[in-house]
Amino acid sequence: MAAKQALAIQMIRREIVGRYRGSALGVLWSLLTPLFMLGVYTFVFSVVFQARWAADRQPTGTIEFAIILFTGLIVFQLFAEVVNRAPTLILFNVNYVKKVVFPLDILPVIALGSALFHAAVSLIVLFGFMVVFMGGIPLTALLFPVVLAPFLLLILGLGWFLASLGVFVRDITQFLGTLVTALMFLSPIFFPSSALPPWIRPYLFLNPVTLPIEQARDVLIWGKMPDFVGLFVYTVIALVVAMLGYMWFQKTRKGFADVL
Repeated sequence: MAAKQALAIQMIRREIVGRYRGSALGVLWSLLTPLFMLGVYTFVFSVVFQARWAADRQPTGTIEFAIILFTGLIVFQLFAEVVNRAPTLILFNVNYVKKVVFPLDILPVIALGSALFHAAVSLIVLFGFMVVFMGGIPLTALLFPVVLAPFLLLILGLGWFLASLGVFVRDITQFLGTLVTALMFLSPIFFPSSALPPWIRPYLFLNPVTLPIEQARDVLIWGKMPDFVGLFVYTVIALVVAMLGYMWFQKTRKGFADVL
């Protein structure tokens, strides 16, 4: 187990460095990309469409809207990066399939670790904006790992399942691109859940990113305690998804070499 963990950490580090190898700005792109997207989304929604955030609060200005939007995007991009990559993890690492001693199940872990690195960089940017424009960071931000942990477990379970499925069903990659985009616009990234009619709101929580996004904003921006009941239910579901995803991966991995 210790050897597998050391291997995963080493490969996560290699993937992060390798992604930016040869570029002039290097790892700095992991900072510039979310900043650029933040600027685009903020301009479109708060300047062009005059969107304002008024969930149980006074309507927000452009800067506060940007911070609220950025928080949701950090959580969502963590999900999207792993889910979009998962179906190709085995296909792009065929050389590992032939190696009996290589633990293929760490490939989704590596993808998640890389996504976490980029989320951490974006989080640093978020905290900088909050200190400058909102005067500080609430103490409840210390509970962000509690909010994030079940979400990471769910992502990992989906990663195992999709990594295996992608070997046998190549079209899954195209389908997932459309589905993930739909999940982004059907989650409370650009609008508060309270803006929806009451009869629709429960369906919004069928989206796996809805609860983590709302809880992240509560603890990071508004200084609220997380919804521990909701997180407990989410954790149970995430555990089931993770176990089933891992079991599916281990059951089907014997057929990878035959298909590839």
